[in-house]
Amino acid sequence: MSSRANSPGLDIAALCVALSMAGCGAGDHAPSAAFEAARSRASTPEREWRAYLGDAESSQSSPLDQIHRGNVDRLEVAWTYDSRDAEVDGASQIQFNPLVVKGVLYGASPSLRFFALDASTGEELWSFRPDVDIELWTAVRGAVYWEDGDDERIVFGAGPRLHAVDARTGRPIASFGDDGALDLREGLGRDFSDDMMGVVATTPGVVFDDLLIVGGRVGEGEGAAPGHVRAYDIRTGEMRWIFHTIPQPGEFGYDTWPEDAWTRSGGANGWAGFAVDSERGLVFVPTGSATPDFNGSNRAGDNLFANTLLALDARTGERRWHYQVVRHDIWDRDLPAPPNLVEIERNGAIVPAVAQVTKTGHTFVFHRVTGEPLFPIREVPVVGKTIPGETVAPTQPVPTLPPPFTVQEFTRASVTDRTPEARSEIERRLETLHIEGLYRPASLEGTVELPGIDGGAEWGGAAWDAETGLLYVNANQVPWILQMVEMPDEEGLLTGLGTGYLFACTGCHGLDMKGDGVTVPSLLGVSERMGFFDVYRIIRDGRGRMSGSGGLMNWWQRAAVAWFVYSTEEADTPANWARNARGPKKFAQAGYQKLADADKLPGSKPPWGTLSAIDLARGEIRWQVPLGDYPQILEAGLGGLGAENYGGPVVTAGGLVFIAATPDSRLRGFDKSTGELRFEAELPTAAFATPAVYEASGRQFVAIAAGGGKLEATPGSLYVAFALP
Repeated sequence: MSSRANSPGLDIAALCVALSMAGCGAGDHAPSAAFEAARSRASTPEREWRAYLGDAESSQSSPLDQIHRGNVDRLEVAWTYDSRDAEVDGASQIQFNPLVVKGVLYGASPSLRFFALDASTGEELWSFRPDVDIELWTAVRGAVYWEDGDDERIVFGAGPRLHAVDARTGRPIASFGDDGALDLREGLGRDFSDDMMGVVATTPGVVFDDLLIVGGRVGEGEGAAPGHVRAYDIRTGEMRWIFHTIPQPGEFGYDTWPEDAWTRSGGANGWAGFAVDSERGLVFVPTGSATPDFNGSNRAGDNLFANTLLALDARTGERRWHYQVVRHDIWDRDLPAPPNLVEIERNGAIVPAVAQVTKTGHTFVFHRVTGEPLFPIREVPVVGKTIPGETVAPTQPVPTLPPPFTVQEFTRASVTDRTPEARSEIERRLETLHIEGLYRPASLEGTVELPGIDGGAEWGGAAWDAETGLLYVNANQVPWILQMVEMPDEEGLLTGLGTGYLFACTGCHGLDMKGDGVTVPSLLGVSERMGFFDVYRIIRDGRGRMSGSGGLMNWWQRAAVAWFVYSTEEADTPANWARNARGPKKFAQAGYQKLADADKLPGSKPPWGTLSAIDLARGEIRWQVPLGDYPQILEAGLGGLGAENYGGPVVTAGGLVFIAATPDSRLRGFDKSTGELRFEAELPTAAFATPAVYEASGRQFVAIAAGGGKLEATPGSLYVAFALP
């Protein structure tokens, strides 16, 4: 080789290769013949799926009508792709909404391996595995495509890093960030460099010109990172602007927090996804709650810009307008989905608007430019006793129209009547719980919240159909219990291990660790019945009605919970912490608990999940139907009761709304005008993701990632594409 190094021709070639590897040219290795063949079968841009949830406006809609009401019952599986990685253990769930660009489908595996497929056949074209610790895995929901001439890039998150690869080859763009990746933990104004989960790129950002605008998922407890919104140069990864969602001294909203909150408070993050009005240069950012989620005693004030719909100048990050949907949130009422950019007819004129669905089942609609509400908003009181030190906002805003698409509170009339036994069990539990009121604070005894912590609306978002003027949104109607526990304000080993128990086990076994003595066993004295590794394996794999932790915990988190369960005596259970602890104490959430019966079904009357069509011009619900079923319900010969659901709908010009999202492993197609079920197909496992609808080779496809891994659905790894024969 050294003898050839003196050849001028080879020197030039080597220079060209070096430049292309640095992302400076169009020749970053030639795409494969199979890749070029897939591109030859591409459709036009508007008939593909080139952005997360379809387009920059987050419409979740497709202009395709090859599949329509009259032939949708003929849909069949066109291809499947198994994204399973045999060498990776412990990963679960796929929440990915695929991109389809120039005949190529881009997706991600449960273990965050990214790949490109022929969108017509499902044949793999390239694969890229980012450097991410699978023990710190978290699902990713989409990616970003950007092009400028021959420079085509896919940008996606894996853990705390954003990666940019050549869309044609999957090779990293070396000129982007640090050898093809940038670290979201950097540039926040605080040091999170050693915190692997400080910021996680779960939902993709959006592109405006040459800017990549991103948020991120952060922690939900004390010490969490702030959720500032940032824009990066998509060519270099250099940060171009930042908007502080926890305002700093001199910034608007600073006086809605304690003076030093900007140095220590976290959250207020745009984790759900954004929408862009490219014509007006606006980016719309929905934010989450401030941390800790359920205890605001150390963050007195309304806490702007948490729980806020922000309209920012996409070029500069300057605030144009905002509306705070929940003030001083202590219910984890994040804005859970990207807003939809819509147009509404008012007095004979078309008004540019933005619609934001919420966990409480409301739809806020604003003028896109001015922020003026298009329907009146009223104030409802916050009622009920708070924990010591908490100061709530006296009222919260609720739109008068459209009407809510979920029930608004749990009352005794809400108790399940599925069986006499289930009703009796829930009524017994209510004897010690607080009920009634949409905005009732968490309590030491427990407060029932309906809609629950997971909504209402969730991250799957809503679909907007310009033809009908309808907004389609799926929702949960499952009651949860908000409960606080008083614990030692110290970093002792016992309380440190017990924090894991609170979040993983309290919902079933209780603060006293005694279970119910019937279907949920007591954990006290477990060391006399089995060994430590037996406890660990049950936590990992599950047993009986208890599901395993799967990808929800890494091994040391499981080990911490196992040791707490194995070694704790009754005097040291969370129920007795406040009684036995000396010195300062603090309040913490007593775990994520659903109000459920012995069959693990919701303690409220059905429907437990719905799909609604909302007329945004008239401010009314056009139709609403139950969505999905729990497997237990189907096994009992019942159906049509609805179920918890994660992942969103897509509406098409063929008159259909496609959605999966439910634990009964179905893809469904509804008539968009009436809500009538027109299509139903069984999937390999539940698909907690949003479909992509696109055209390739002249055929219309509906593709969905079936990954399971939630609501006790079997974990899976298949992408399934449907088309007409």
